[in-house]
Amino acid sequence: MTSGPRLVVVGDPAGRRVAFFQDALRAAGLPGARAVSWPEVLRGRARFAVGETVRLDSPGEDPEADGLLRGVDDPARVEGTGRWYGRFTAAVADLARSVAEAGAVLVDDPAELAVLFDKRLSHGRLRAAGVPVPDSPTSGPGAPVVRDWADVRALTAEAGMRRVFVKLAHGSSASGVLAVETNGAGRVQATTSVERGADGRLFNSLRVRRYTGEHEVAAIVDALAPDGLHVERWLPKATQDGRAADLRVVVVDGRATHAVLRTSRSPMTNLHLGGARGDLDAARAAIASAGGRWADALAVCERAAAVFPGTRCVGVDLLPTTGWRRFAVGEVNAFGDLLPGLTGLPGSGAEGLDTYAAQVAAQFRSASGVPRTPMNLPRTTGTSTP
Repeated sequence: MTSGPRLVVVGDPAGRRVAFFQDALRAAGLPGARAVSWPEVLRGRARFAVGETVRLDSPGEDPEADGLLRGVDDPARVEGTGRWYGRFTAAVADLARSVAEAGAVLVDDPAELAVLFDKRLSHGRLRAAGVPVPDSPTSGPGAPVVRDWADVRALTAEAGMRRVFVKLAHGSSASGVLAVETNGAGRVQATTSVERGADGRLFNSLRVRRYTGEHEVAAIVDALAPDGLHVERWLPKATQDGRAADLRVVVVDGRATHAVLRTSRSPMTNLHLGGARGDLDAARAAIASAGGRWADALAVCERAAAVFPGTRCVGVDLLPTTGWRRFAVGEVNAFGDLLPGLTGLPGSGAEGLDTYAAQVAAQFRSASGVPRTPMNLPRTTGTSTP
């Protein structure tokens, strides 16, 4: 394959994501994409041309973009996600107009991005489509707004929830997430990566910690609430080797192509917080032993992705409950494809391809009008089992 649409990638030109995408293009014998930075977009300086196809990638690795979006004095700060969301969605809408006016094509739907980056809206849309999700009193556009800890207490008590996740509505990478437990007798504790400074400011930490006093938990929730909060039932997860386990499943063009099992001793399985890649084959065997089918687990992820048909690639967080018998979707991530070294699942059509190569294959099938058949780009190196 040597020709195709002229590609533009909006992201961090010096970051890993753009580098992996460029590597995938080169491996396919294609010219590299023109890289546009998010600060160019946010400052209104990005320009596009007739015939270009524009791919959006995460602004998360670019400190300058983060500063422009969140407006905080320290990139380690937790606060500012509400401002980030407003500025990001406005920038994407402006970018979409610029792309259309230039006669170029934007790969993904800006309206869907606005839903994907709001956990309350995304959760509500998944639930309305019949996708299994944890119960939530804050799900959907008509749900009550969480103004403070008192609201969390009232909503969870009314729903009979003693173990919940409190999440920033527009957060990512477990930033601002609290796994909260109450015993019905007034005792409250929360497990989180949030570090509370002496002046009350909140910082992301690589160390997961536990706050055991309601006063401390309330102070953190009250500080986060202005950015928007989503609350959902904390489902008991399946385990592997005594560690809580869940899956990140990448879905490209409606097909589950890649999966990684994540395990942790804390409720958050994110790899940067001490989580580790588990044994995917052992998880598949556990599902079979429980009377389930691996294909059904992947089908749940594909159903979740189908709720966002205008978004070519999503990363689905799949939560296996205790015993590996049932599954729920925790989140659907617009930029959930950063899984270095991971190649496609057997039978997915993406065997031998990493997540970026699989997307390049899908992009050029779409551009050429070729039906969705097994991917046939040159293979990249990597491991098929994380």
